[in-house]
Amino acid sequence: MAVLGGSGCSGGSLCLLVLAGACLLQRAQVRKPARCPATCSCTKESIICVGSPGVPRIIPSDISSLSLVNGTFSEIKDRMFSHLPSLQLLLLNSNSFTIIRDDAFAGLFHLEYLFIEGNKIETISRNAFRGLHDLTHLDLRGNKFECDCKAKWLFLWLKMTNSTVSDVLCVGPAEYQDKKLNDVTSFDYECTTTGIQNSQGYYFVVHQILPYQSVSVDTFNSKNDVYVAIAQPSMENCMVLEWDHIEMNFRSYDNITGQSIVGCKAILIDEQVFVVVAQLFGGSHIYKYDESWTKFVKFQDIEVSRISKPNDIELFQIDSEKFFVIADSSKAGLSTVYKWNSKGFYSYQSLHEWFRDTDAEFVDIDGKSHLILSSRSQVPIILQWNKNSKKFVPHSEIPNMEDVLAVKSFRMQNSLYITLTRFIGDSRVMKWNSKQFVEIQALPSRGAMTLQPFSFKNSHYLALGSDYTFSQIYQWDNEKNLFRIFKEIYVQAPRSFTAVSTDRRDFFFASSFKGNTQIFEHIIVDLSL
Repeated sequence: MAVLGGSGCSGGSLCLLVLAGACLLQRAQVRKPARCPATCSCTKESIICVGSPGVPRIIPSDISSLSLVNGTFSEIKDRMFSHLPSLQLLLLNSNSFTIIRDDAFAGLFHLEYLFIEGNKIETISRNAFRGLHDLTHLDLRGNKFECDCKAKWLFLWLKMTNSTVSDVLCVGPAEYQDKKLNDVTSFDYECTTTGIQNSQGYYFVVHQILPYQSVSVDTFNSKNDVYVAIAQPSMENCMVLEWDHIEMNFRSYDNITGQSIVGCKAILIDEQVFVVVAQLFGGSHIYKYDESWTKFVKFQDIEVSRISKPNDIELFQIDSEKFFVIADSSKAGLSTVYKWNSKGFYSYQSLHEWFRDTDAEFVDIDGKSHLILSSRSQVPIILQWNKNSKKFVPHSEIPNMEDVLAVKSFRMQNSLYITLTRFIGDSRVMKWNSKQFVEIQALPSRGAMTLQPFSFKNSHYLALGSDYTFSQIYQWDNEKNLFRIFKEIYVQAPRSFTAVSTDRRDFFFASSFKGNTQIFEHIIVDLSL
């Protein structure tokens, strides 16, 4: 029997396989080392390239350090270094690239040091550093960063990363020039806008259209659900809608019928839901939700002799006691305060006669309870709650503001403001200065029946409804300390605007005396995305 090399190989085919394997192994062991690119200098573990047009491809995959200096490539593309998985240090200084794309450093699982100094970077994509789990040091000095909304993600990343990062200096906008990006307070205001801006410049978007007219909308919460009550005088209804968490719309829940209903106001007392229904004819009434009938049923009547032409219903609480006031706009009626006595509501105080009140607003002024009454026949008056008599007494008035249709209050930055709506002339925004209300802005408002303040997510708005032209949404400008026109919407004969929030979504209802009731959604768009 033949023996080859003492290997004990027997059988021709088997010996050929052994010899082939040995040859392949020997060839692998004497593999020719990768050639160092012409623009680079190489050692066993590192490569330094000067003036390279890109990342060299014919280099060992197991090097731990790569430096590219004065390169001519214009961008760092995705997975540009993925063929070098062993890199621990990457230096990209003084190159001419302006963009770093998403996943530019994908595959560099062991990278610890990344230097990107002195480049011409204009854009760093928000996922550029994704996957760099071992990164301990990042140097971005010498780059000119616009610290606008596009840099918001970097601002947030710098606050969350465990890596040591060099100071990132801003060259713009002007208010941030020469500041460190880390020292910028927040991008929340600059980098959000309301709604979706389409070709018409709209910021609020129509969410739902209700195919009926209305004059007022009220909202209330009960047992973790959100409801609205809509007064419909032409249909002689008080329509109650419920927010549908599945369909994400407002759906019909109940319907209170009456005669020429002009106001529906919900009152919650000890988990009971009442609705005050103000009518022009047939008297006004209070309804209570009956669990057994799963609907609202009449609870009590309101004296016809006192309320002749109701124009507004205002709820308030003083020292844990519940009240509401109905402003009466007829010469014969009396604006009246009603109080809850555990069994029902009874007339508690008639405010004054013959003044044709158009609105009532409850406000806390310097820790004291007040009512402001607007009127067709006199300037708005301010009544103050007397703790001894437990009645409202005249306190002061708002001069030079005749024929005010509505008064609404709101707060911004701990300051108290009111809006005064006028159909003819300018409506007013006024601020309390510890002694009186002083004017801060006049708004042209010919044909206006309502000027409603509302706030969503720290943004403050005014909705000015007009019978003669487009209604206007104003937004508060923190720099100029006044309201500026933000958007125009078309609502036929608007009578009220009401803010409603549910499921972390914000809406406002625009009631219309001559057209459909519209529901607009307030949407925040992050401009940094």
